[in-house]
Amino acid sequence: MARPLKYKTVDELQSAIDEYFKACEGRPLLNEDGSPMLIKGVPIMVDAKPPTVTGLALALGFTGRKQLLDYQGRKAFCNTILRAKSRCEEYAEGRLYDRDGSRGAQFSLRCNFGWDDKPEQTSTEGVTIIDDIPE
Repeated sequence: MARPLKYKTVDELQSAIDEYFKACEGRPLLNEDGSPMLIKGVPIMVDAKPPTVTGLALALGFTGRKQLLDYQGRKAFCNTILRAKSRCEEYAEGRLYDRDGSRGAQFSLRCNFGWDDKPEQTSTEGVTIIDDIPE
C-alpha cells in the first residue's frame, strides 16, 4: 500500500518552498530602536544560509534529496520542484564569481545539476581507407 502524498496540491508545495527560500534570506539585525542596522545602505542579515537542494528537501519535510527527486517524478509537482531546484542552482552559479564560494559552488553544480567542466570527448577511432594500391 502506497504512503499518502505529503503535499496534496501544487499550491501547498509552492507555499512550503517559498517559506524555505524566505528563511534562507535570514532576518535583519536590528538597532536598539528596532530599525535595521545598515552597512553602505544595505541591511545586515543574520541567520542567512545558502539555498541547497538537500536543505530544500529537509525544509519540505522529506528525509533527503532522494525523496524530493522522487516527488519531482510526479507529473503534477515536476515543474514546481524543477523551478525550486533552479533557484538553488542559480545561487550556486552566482557563487562562481565569489572568491570564497567558488569551490563549493563548483562541487554543487557538478553533483546536483550535472555540470561538467571537461570538454566532451569525441572518438577518433574508426576505419581509415588507404587508397594507395598500384594500378
